[in-house]
Amino acid sequence: MQKLVRVLVLWLGLWGLGLVPAAAAAVGPSQTKQVQLVVRAQLAAFAGDDAPRAFSYAAASIQQMFGNPDQFMQMVRSSYPVVYRPASVRFLAPKADGKTIVQPVHMTDDQGGSWLAVYRVQQQKDKSWRIAGCVLVADSGQSI
Repeated sequence: MQKLVRVLVLWLGLWGLGLVPAAAAAVGPSQTKQVQLVVRAQLAAFAGDDAPRAFSYAAASIQQMFGNPDQFMQMVRSSYPVVYRPASVRFLAPKADGKTIVQPVHMTDDQGGSWLAVYRVQQQKDKSWRIAGCVLVADSGQSI
């Protein structure tokens, strides 16, 4: 019961932030594969300390916010350590809202802590997908 309450609180909190659409729709297999490939590719770039490649998967708004790959990588290292170096990664079912897909990813850190990384992935004009944001939530339901 407590876990259900935490999930409900998390969902309502993310919905209130606009990261989970009110009328989320299922995502088809092709879009799911494309979105997950982008997230996996960025995670692989983090694992390889390849800042330019990791930065290339970020949407223009994120790139403008951080200005360059090194600043982006530094932010991820300091603010998203489990995303920078996850011990395990498990993709959950994505949901769509227009050109945005919300992709939740369950991650564990090197101490066994459980996290939910909720990615917002946007389709670009060229039909590619780029990561437009990520909210990291500890298993306790505390937003980071």
